[in-house]
Amino acid sequence: MINVDAASFLVIVAVGATAALIAELIRPRLLVPVVVLEIALGIVVGPDLADIARPDDFIEFFSNLGLGLLFFFAGYEIDFERIRGTPLELALVGWLISLVLAYAIGGLLVLAGVVISTLFVGSAMATTAIGTLMPILKDAGELRSRFGTYLLAAGAMGEFAPILLITLLFSTKNAASEAGILLAFILVAVLAAVISVRSVGRTFELFNRSLETSGQLAIRVAMVLVFALVALATDLGLDLLLGGFVAGIIVRLTLRGREVRTFESKLTAVGYGFFIPFFFVVSGMSLNLDALVDDPVRFLELPMFTALFLVVRGVPAMLIYRRVLDLRDRAALAIFTATELPLVVAITTIAVSEGHMEEVTAAALVGAAVLSTAIYPLLALGLRRGRLALDPADG
Repeated sequence: MINVDAASFLVIVAVGATAALIAELIRPRLLVPVVVLEIALGIVVGPDLADIARPDDFIEFFSNLGLGLLFFFAGYEIDFERIRGTPLELALVGWLISLVLAYAIGGLLVLAGVVISTLFVGSAMATTAIGTLMPILKDAGELRSRFGTYLLAAGAMGEFAPILLITLLFSTKNAASEAGILLAFILVAVLAAVISVRSVGRTFELFNRSLETSGQLAIRVAMVLVFALVALATDLGLDLLLGGFVAGIIVRLTLRGREVRTFESKLTAVGYGFFIPFFFVVSGMSLNLDALVDDPVRFLELPMFTALFLVVRGVPAMLIYRRVLDLRDRAALAIFTATELPLVVAITTIAVSEGHMEEVTAAALVGAAVLSTAIYPLLALGLRRGRLALDPADG
C-alpha cells in the first residue's frame, strides 16, 4: 500500500485554486503571474512557515507530472515556421553569448567561494521562462506582433537549448554514452513525429469529434504521447524535461495549419488547471527558506542573482538586436528574456540532489527566479505600453 498524505495533497490543490483566485481579484490593479503566487503560497504552507503540508513520494510524483506538462506546453507554443530565419539565428547567437557570460560569472563566484559549481549555476542563469511568460504575452496582445516574434525566438532558444544542455551534461552517466543515448531518443521522437503527421489527415475529424464527447480521445492521445516520451527519456537516463518538451513540439507539428482552439482549450485546462500549479506549489514548499534567511550575508545572494539574470540574458539582447529593434524595444526584450523560473527550479533540484550545489544557493537562485517572474514582465510591459499600434502584426 502507498502511504498517501491526503491532507497535504488537499492543501496543495487548495493553494493552487487560491493563487488563481487572488491573481484574478488583483488583475485590474496589478498584473502578477499566477506562478509567483503559487510558489509564494507554497512557501507559506510548507515546512519552513505554517507547516501544514509536506511533500512525500506520492506528492513528488504528481509534481513531476506537472513539470513534464509544463515543458510540453513550452514545446507546443514554439511556432518554428514563424520564428525561422533571422529571429532564430539572432536567438541562437544571443543564447551562446549568454552561456559564455553565465559560465564566466559562475567561475568568478566559485573563485570567490560563493558557489561550488560553475556548471550548474551558470546553466541556471542562462535560461528564459518563455512558457511562464506566454499567458502574460497573450493577454497583452504581444504574441502576434513583430516584437513578439523576436521574443518568442529568444525565449524558445532560452528554454530548448538549456534542456539539451541539462540532458547532455547532467543526466547521462558518462561522456561516451551521451551521444548514443540522445541519438536513440531523437530517432524515436522523429519516428513518432512522422507517424503522427502522416496519420493526422485520416484521424483528425475523429479526434475533433471526440472533444465534444466523454471519450475526449484527442486529449487522451496527447497525454499518452507526453508521458510515453517522458518515460522513454527517463529510462534512457535523460531528463524528463526533454520528453515533455519534444512531445509538445511533435503535437505542434502534427496539428500545424488546423483549427484546434477547442483542443488547446481543453489541454490547457488539464495542464494549467491542475498538474502545473501542483508542481509550482510543491516547489515553493520544498524551498529551504531557513537556509537563506538565517545568514544575512547569504541572503544578499537573492538580489545578486536577480541582477545577474538581467546581465546574462539582457546584455546579449541589447547588443545583437540593434539592426532590427530600437533601443526601447531592445530593453523590453532584454528584461523579458531575463525572466527565469521553471528551469532554475529543475537545475537546482538536480544540483542539490547530486551534491553540486548548497541548499542556500539553490534557495537564492529559485527566490531570484521568482522575483524575476514577478518584476521583470511588468517592467518590460511598461516599456512596450503604447507601442503595439506602431508594431506591425505578423501574418
